[in-house]
Amino acid sequence: MCGICGIIDYTNKSIAEESIIRKMCAELKHRGPDDEGVYLNNKSPSVGLGHRRLSIIDLSSAGRQPMPNEDKTVWLIFNGEVYNYKELKPELEKKGHKFSSDTDTETVIHLYEEYGEDCLKHIRGMFAFALWDDKKQIFFAARDRAGKKPFIYSNHNGRFCFASEFTALLASGFIEKEINLEAIDYYLTFGYIPAPMTIYKGVFKLPPAHFLLFKGGELKIKRYWELDYSQKINISEEDAAGEILRLLKEATKIRLYSDVPLGAFLSGGIDSSAVVALMAELSSQRIKTFSIGFQEQDYNELTYAKNISSRFYTEHHEFIVRPDALEVLPVLVERYGEPYADSSCIPSYYVAKYTKEHVTVALNGDGGDESFAGYERYLGILLSQVYQKMPEIARHLITAFTDKFPDLANSKNIIGTAKRFFAATSLPVRERYLHWVSIFSDELKLTMYSADFKYVARDISAASLFNPYFENYEKLSMLDVLLMTDVHTYLPDDLLVKMDIVSMANSLEARSPFLDNKVMEFAAKLPPRYKIRGLVKKYILRKSLKGLVPSENLNRKKMGFGAPVGLWFRGELRNLLRDTLLSKSALGRGYFDTGAIKKIIEQHLSGHKDYKMQLWALLMLELWHKRFID
Repeated sequence: MCGICGIIDYTNKSIAEESIIRKMCAELKHRGPDDEGVYLNNKSPSVGLGHRRLSIIDLSSAGRQPMPNEDKTVWLIFNGEVYNYKELKPELEKKGHKFSSDTDTETVIHLYEEYGEDCLKHIRGMFAFALWDDKKQIFFAARDRAGKKPFIYSNHNGRFCFASEFTALLASGFIEKEINLEAIDYYLTFGYIPAPMTIYKGVFKLPPAHFLLFKGGELKIKRYWELDYSQKINISEEDAAGEILRLLKEATKIRLYSDVPLGAFLSGGIDSSAVVALMAELSSQRIKTFSIGFQEQDYNELTYAKNISSRFYTEHHEFIVRPDALEVLPVLVERYGEPYADSSCIPSYYVAKYTKEHVTVALNGDGGDESFAGYERYLGILLSQVYQKMPEIARHLITAFTDKFPDLANSKNIIGTAKRFFAATSLPVRERYLHWVSIFSDELKLTMYSADFKYVARDISAASLFNPYFENYEKLSMLDVLLMTDVHTYLPDDLLVKMDIVSMANSLEARSPFLDNKVMEFAAKLPPRYKIRGLVKKYILRKSLKGLVPSENLNRKKMGFGAPVGLWFRGELRNLLRDTLLSKSALGRGYFDTGAIKKIIEQHLSGHKDYKMQLWALLMLELWHKRFID
């Protein structure tokens, strides 16, 4: 696991300067504290590649990067893991390729030599890499299928700059920090900025499952993989459950390859419990597990984690997150590099920090919800179809009744869920989904925006982001459309960004068996009734894990992994909230109506409304401005 950066320059106005590349590398030291390497080629175009290494496989100097092929005409910088490299290496050696190391990185070089762009079809792993082919004068870069590893770039007037993180890209000196105002509107809707957009004009994210080619100053981007939800297989429940378990076991096994100590994040939910159970079965050593809890019991899952730890005799470690945990906010703002409003980044950061004190690699349960239908919104949207068939008078009475319930200080309760459900039932299906995943509704944004910013956002439709997926509504089931949408948006742009940043900020590698492409491909082929049966989410996954994972963990209600920031805002963090959002600089940015911001704050602090998510998004937006713009 590493950090990568570089510049390919066709302008003939500059050469690849080592000082610039090393300056970019310095901003990635946390991603790769073990080594640094630079490749320079000052022909036309001039090329500079930089790499920071976190040593995981083949700890020797033979694993140094940038890494060349045999005749030094191809140079690679790689961030991630190729989990099937042990199978690929002998196949490539039979074809005549010579290896100088036992790294997974070197297999990518020889795969490229053998198959060109199609090398990506052979890789089973997580990655973002960049490769310079000096013979063909081609720059080739790619991201893994699910989008675990980041690749941020700028292409302006023949100069291509890229990096794993924003701070490294900015360190090149070639990026103009012009704010993309459209991105701010998307951010306030979703809590993240969807790819390929970023907070800066002219800076982009390479989407997951895409590669890019840069040659002669021309850029080409192409998708190389996509899940197919249309081709369902005819398989019995028993056979489907057995195949899921087999694939998960295989995906876990190949993620145990490591020359450094490894462990697992353990929430006690179905997905992380399954991963720990399989690790215990596959490993000859006692598994180390790591959990995060809160003093606020509605957010505390430690009891479930302890149950799994006891069942599988793990070496268990726990950490309690308290309100003073927000002292880490400057670090998070710095590392994310653009506004990001998923408050679960706080416990995620601390569990990664705590885990790094014991191991260098940690497995997790990311991806299980998106493949096997684990979110409440799936059930809510499916049930709303049934609700819409009820007589109109009955629906009107139910909505009127639920509207009378007040917003509570903590909306993690049945009333909050019910209000959200009934508020969305009458909407078209695309807008119904938007209602479930959005932070700020269009209506709330309009009351909050200044006159100038309303003009900026007048033609922006956040729901249009989902058009490519909801266009399949006539051909696919509702559930498949929802899963497809999350796999393309929420998973890579929110969850995987979070995990990459919090883990790499602590020089920790995070691996996700549920995001193995074979697991995801098989899950996409299963009929919807295997994923949600009645009111049971993850039906077939639960069945596959029966007898392996304890029933109390298998059948527990999903809690989610958020932080109690709404309660903290009413208590210890009250002053931080007011001082930041009502500061002269915040109110002077021109985005918001001052009176509206004050009203949102006071309504939350008084307990009349629950605006924790909205206030957290506004807080992170302002902290980003203070760090990167002011």
